Amino acid sequence: MARHGGGWGWYGKLVGAALGVTVLSTGAAVWTAQAGAVVGSSPKATASATPGGDVKPVDVTIVHASDAGARGVNITIDDGPDPVWTPQVLDVLREYGVKATFCMVGTQAQAHPDLVKKVVADGHRLCDHSVSHDTTMDRQSQAYQSQQILDAERMITEASGGVRPMYYRAPGGAFTPYSRTLAASRGMRPLGWNVDTKDFERPGTDAIVATVERELPGGPTLLFHDAGGDRSQTVEALRRILPELKEQGYSFGFPVR
Repeated sequence: MARHGGGWGWYGKLVGAALGVTVLSTGAAVWTAQAGAVVGSSPKATASATPGGDVKPVDVTIVHASDAGARGVNITIDDGPDPVWTPQVLDVLREYGVKATFCMVGTQAQAHPDLVKKVVADGHRLCDHSVSHDTTMDRQSQAYQSQQILDAERMITEASGGVRPMYYRAPGGAFTPYSRTLAASRGMRPLGWNVDTKDFERPGTDAIVATVERELPGGPTLLFHDAGGDRSQTVEALRRILPELKEQGYSFGFPVR
């Protein structure tokens, strides 16, 4: 999700109790993804890699494009799963036959494995969104970045029953060359976004829809949230946006790998 302040007390309490990690926030939303060439040697993991199956490395560059082609749209859902809002988001996606990518926080996945399994059962893809949603990841040590990425990968994989995340989205877009290389070495393509709907600010359903309509020409990957507070506006916005985009000739896909 985008960097922003406020509204994260529930994550602070959860993560503080579980991991002793203090969740920090920064200012207004800023896209700080570093999409340039990776420098230095390949990172070495400081946390246990996800067990099970061979891992095929993927491209380290931050992806935005859709596998559905020039008129493709990627729906991405961050910060869950949440027992109230994730089922409602899943219902809307199912109603319109749309598949999405769910960028899950490790502690949330661990707390709600039934929801992770429902996401997978409905044909959606999983994305690693770190253990504790620390938007200062790009200012932390490599050891810390490794722990956040690899522990979340393990938590999500275990919660899903063995399905691994296919992408890594840094909290607030706080990628580093190291984190991108590490994620890609684990088969998780770094995932960006083009349209930040700002739904986490609860600006109103009309405003969320208007943001999508205005900014979609700039790129296909849309950012929504299913946790972190009241997401009723997000649910209603999706209910309006999905059929509207279909009527306009868009199709829904996944970020390219």
